[in-house]
Amino acid sequence: MNLFLIRQSFITLLLLLSGFASASQSAPAIAMPATSFTVEVSGKGKPIIFIPGLASSGEVWKTTVTQFSNRYECHVITLAGFAGVAPITTPLLATVQKELVEYIDAKRMDRPIIVGHSLGGFLALRIAADTPAKVGRLVIVDSLPALGAVQMPDITPEQLKSMAARMRDTMKSQDTATFAEGQRRSIASMVTKPEDVERVLGWGRKSDAATVMNAMHDLIGTDMRADIARIKSPTLVLGTWIAYKEYTTRAAVETTFKTQYQKLDGVTIEIADTARHFIMYDDPKWMVERMEKFLK
Repeated sequence: MNLFLIRQSFITLLLLLSGFASASQSAPAIAMPATSFTVEVSGKGKPIIFIPGLASSGEVWKTTVTQFSNRYECHVITLAGFAGVAPITTPLLATVQKELVEYIDAKRMDRPIIVGHSLGGFLALRIAADTPAKVGRLVIVDSLPALGAVQMPDITPEQLKSMAARMRDTMKSQDTATFAEGQRRSIASMVTKPEDVERVLGWGRKSDAATVMNAMHDLIGTDMRADIARIKSPTLVLGTWIAYKEYTTRAAVETTFKTQYQKLDGVTIEIADTARHFIMYDDPKWMVERMEKFLK
């Protein structure tokens, strides 16, 4: 196994990904004081909050929400600066974390389920670690607590921050053509169907570049492997590996997930064999079946 290539491939996919279109649910956005995200709500029942990934819109959860809105109240968010939502001047991830907890309180939610993809999964872990009493079950879709540490598990916090800064500088230095070509290659590795690739590429043009780069910097530069020990929520982690099969094996990727989540008591980890990073597009049936079983 070549962990360097695995890590570089995964991080490059995330670095070059930028955005989704506006959310697809028919309900209007809720009027609320939060500045760092918009929300659309459908269904009735126990609340589920769906957080999309880097530069993504809530539309990514469309198919998933249709499977759950008959029994759950689904709150689908889109973060500021992503997918055409106006950016904010304060640090995005910290502001979302604060305002999402305030949103939970304002809506009087009793330990809502949180489902997060990629960057959204990282945010879900952070919220559950820092405010464990606020959060119910967690579903983490293809996300790790320390993405930047995959290559070097013993990397120091200072080294992580330095690596994240170099990646942000690299992104800033790319010309438009180079960035666009890299983006297309990366997205084609993240999702299988050509129509989904085109959809993601279209969404990417609507995101604020500075917001994407700064959020990616914060994600790569943060290590939550110790922090997740504070999480009290039952947690399901859904991972993928086939995008990296030229470099590694299923067993090796599963070991990486288990190692990074070893301090999260009672975590359940499942690895998809038919889906790339966007499991909700590549194999929605597999994902929904595991979520249904976990949420019973």
